[in-house]
Amino acid sequence: MMPAPLVSIILPIRNAAATLPACLHSLARQTFTAYEVLAIDDGSDDESPAIVAAAAARDARIVPIRAGRIGLPAALNLGLALARAPIIARMDADDVMHPDRLGLQYQALTEQPDLALIASRVVAFPARAVRAGLREYLRWQNRVLTPEQVSAEIYVESPFAHPSVMFRRKAIEELGGYTTEPWPEDYELWLRIHAAGLAMAKLPRNLLAWRERPDRATRTDPRYARELFDELRANFLARDPRLHSGRSLVYWGAGRVTRQRARRLIERGFPPAAWIDIDPDKIGQTIWGAPVCAPVWLDRQPRPFVLVYVTNHGARDLINGWLAAMGYQPGRDYLGVG
Repeated sequence: MMPAPLVSIILPIRNAAATLPACLHSLARQTFTAYEVLAIDDGSDDESPAIVAAAAARDARIVPIRAGRIGLPAALNLGLALARAPIIARMDADDVMHPDRLGLQYQALTEQPDLALIASRVVAFPARAVRAGLREYLRWQNRVLTPEQVSAEIYVESPFAHPSVMFRRKAIEELGGYTTEPWPEDYELWLRIHAAGLAMAKLPRNLLAWRERPDRATRTDPRYARELFDELRANFLARDPRLHSGRSLVYWGAGRVTRQRARRLIERGFPPAAWIDIDPDKIGQTIWGAPVCAPVWLDRQPRPFVLVYVTNHGARDLINGWLAAMGYQPGRDYLGVG
């Protein structure tokens, strides 16, 4: 009888025969060894089940689970239900762990009991497949490290690569596990954890190699449509206590596309006191009853609360600099919204 594991790795698998051996090899090379692998086959019709069976014959820590075609969120919740450890690590069958990943993340959760979740920086591979958009996204994501930074940046984009996270099983189970509604299941969970007031952070090391591929679910699954991300952000923003403090609300970005994204929150009862833009053709206009003003308008007391709806990462960095120069603090006085 094997001792109870300290970490349960939830590894959903769907037709991953080409990449699964490298993934399993990276698990076998972990310096932290007190884990089990819940290898949940989600209806594969390639050699994935045979690869898992062969690996399980060599390593009793690997638990093959033939779930049938149930979909990713259901597979993740099945893993939560079957896990024996109090700590859950996520992994995907096309990615590769650094040998120290499990050990360093487990140590972080052990030493910081206030953390519900710890992730890591990631590096995308193979290099020839990584385009500018993903590089820019990871440049942003990999600098969001502390609980305070996560809280300030949570509405920009998903601050974690899903297969890089490790979390406390009890905390996630108490929140209801992964959603089975048609939302991006990982980002929805991060937002729910944040709304519950639980702390999340990221180790400042690249502990996961994240495989880029054209058939990634974020590009092909309708749950990852841009409109659903916008709706999800609006749902959680409308409940965020920072928008209920009594401060006037200002939206940065008065372009047509930006306004349509902001409309979701406005229609939930959060009208702007002003719009901020740098386009001289827009400044001085009135949009939906609020004036369009230059950034200098924000240099006032009392400070309003600013929602920065500009999505370009370079432009957002510039805006953050302007706000900092006026004394605005991220998370306290303004939020970026992707």
